[in-house]
Amino acid sequence: MAHSVPPARRTELPPVHGAVICVAAPCLVISPEHGQLTGRGIDGIYRSGRRLLSRCVLRVGGRDPVAVQGRSLGSDRAAFTATVRTGAEAGPDPDVGVERVRHADGTERITVRSFAARRPMRLPVEVLLGTDLAELAAVAAGRPGPELPAAVHAAGLRWSSGEVQAVTAADPAPDDALASAGLLRWQLDLGPGESRTIELRTTQDRTARAPAGLVANPLADARAEGDDPRVEAWFRSSVGDLGALLMRDREEPGDAFAAAGVPWRLGLAPAESLWAARMALPLGTGLAAATLRTLARTQTGGRGPDAGKIPGPLRGAGPQLPPGCTGTEATLAFPAVLAEARRWGLPEEEVARLLPAAERCLDWLRGALGKDGFLADPDPGPRRCETQAHAHRAALLGADLLAGCGRPGAQEWRDRAAALRERFRDAFWIDGPDGGRPAAALHPDGRPLPRLTGAAAHLLDTGLLGGGELAPGLLDRIRTEQLARLLGAPAMDCGWGLRSMAFREPGHNPFGHRSGAVRAYESAVAVAGLAQAGFEKEAAGLLRGLLDAAESFGYRLPEMYAAEQRTAGSAPLPHPAACRPAAVAAAAGIHALTALAGLRPDAPAGTVALVPLSGAPLGALRFSGLRVSGEPFAVRISRMGLGMVEEAADALLLGG
Repeated sequence: MAHSVPPARRTELPPVHGAVICVAAPCLVISPEHGQLTGRGIDGIYRSGRRLLSRCVLRVGGRDPVAVQGRSLGSDRAAFTATVRTGAEAGPDPDVGVERVRHADGTERITVRSFAARRPMRLPVEVLLGTDLAELAAVAAGRPGPELPAAVHAAGLRWSSGEVQAVTAADPAPDDALASAGLLRWQLDLGPGESRTIELRTTQDRTARAPAGLVANPLADARAEGDDPRVEAWFRSSVGDLGALLMRDREEPGDAFAAAGVPWRLGLAPAESLWAARMALPLGTGLAAATLRTLARTQTGGRGPDAGKIPGPLRGAGPQLPPGCTGTEATLAFPAVLAEARRWGLPEEEVARLLPAAERCLDWLRGALGKDGFLADPDPGPRRCETQAHAHRAALLGADLLAGCGRPGAQEWRDRAAALRERFRDAFWIDGPDGGRPAAALHPDGRPLPRLTGAAAHLLDTGLLGGGELAPGLLDRIRTEQLARLLGAPAMDCGWGLRSMAFREPGHNPFGHRSGAVRAYESAVAVAGLAQAGFEKEAAGLLRGLLDAAESFGYRLPEMYAAEQRTAGSAPLPHPAACRPAAVAAAAGIHALTALAGLRPDAPAGTVALVPLSGAPLGALRFSGLRVSGEPFAVRISRMGLGMVEEAADALLLGG
């Protein structure tokens, strides 16, 4: 008798929603809220995916400090405050304070302060250290390996395994270092009110301190301010987190890209890295150019069916559809991002160097379109709604790029886009008594999947052409208005952002990353698309929800969070496995807020148009330090929704 073999259980990622994360890619520190690295779980100091330190437990006066607060101080550092009651004084009051400031580069400063009013004290301070030198992937899978024996280093401890090693050095040097116990010990003499600081530095070698800023940041140091003080905090955190995720391309270290997110995806994700660079265009074209160059080097060569395609992994699409290919998404994004970067001021010589790769992306698209005129993802497979939106945008912005650069083929792609619009309206729109909706996808046999999902927001993201004009969308005006109503209704707008699938749809899960949870990136795409299409009420509602959610998450939005309906006194619920920070979530803050200004530059023509939201949903706003045509750009939006340019390149004219 045959026995069935149960399917292998997929690795369950450990929860990280309660962790305090510091990042300066490729450096990463994951700490519990109390600050003690206990050697359990995923906590530790990492560099390039390797855990250098898993245990860092502090004892003061023979006691474990009582944690009172853990907080982020920025993208790359956090502080943990604790107290100790030594028992030398009667009563319940602590007489010692401890603050630990931990940096992503592996540096930690431990400051011990006496609260005693009259008497000096001698305090033994101990730090228990250890590591397994495990890869992050092994730690996440629950297979970290045993803790390694330590050896005494000149001012601390050292661990090694094969060619890999880690060193923790202390300043001042400890009074005692016990390798067998992984222990460093000091005797601190403190007068009343005095403090002493111990610095620990964890690196991969014996001498060098890990640098915090490994990549020259191409993002402008822009600022936002306004009537709502949360705008400044969200914008600042978004810019900082995106900068902290920048990594060097190994082949060309001068080029940087935004890693997808931490802790799980600290590396290149072609589609998400491109979308993040696109949403950050108001901060300059440098990140977009470097990301495009990085991806162009990966483009498939030869003459086969994949020639011109940018490779990328599969990505889950929820219970309704098979996984989609992020390479398809990146290939379609490439010509669109290059075209828009040109409008924002990417120098023509850089455009010319990247143009052949964009043309190869369009060549791939020409060959990949099916007999029905739609693009399957994967092929053979479903024709997804958002994939057609990406293809349509690639065709129109690709045509704009070809025409602007004096290359042939622009009219062909305009004609292909027009044909795709006509077919899409016939095949994807599902009529109904409520006005209808777009199908989430077409099955290979042509049957529509009648699900309303957040991916429909991409139908509103049509792209920027010359003269401040927006490209036409796949939907006509009446259907665009219906989609705007759907996205702004409670079934999709949960009060904290846009659901990835409408409430009450079969298979809806408020925590499902493609079946209900709020995805910050899609929410920002919806805000900007609704604003550009003139649906300010719906755009403002989603934007306010995103801003409220950002405040709840300390202005560091995770890539996704639960879409439970907002009620009085409620707060958005974190997804336990979500990356935070994530590149597209950080860039979403930039994209959603700058959408209020309605910036539409055309650097080749020397113009910039302003189309701000007339209702000024967040009150008066001012953006400074932006970049248009490579020069600083500042704009003010009044409470009446009127825009005024305060700083711009000398040759830049206002108008479309």
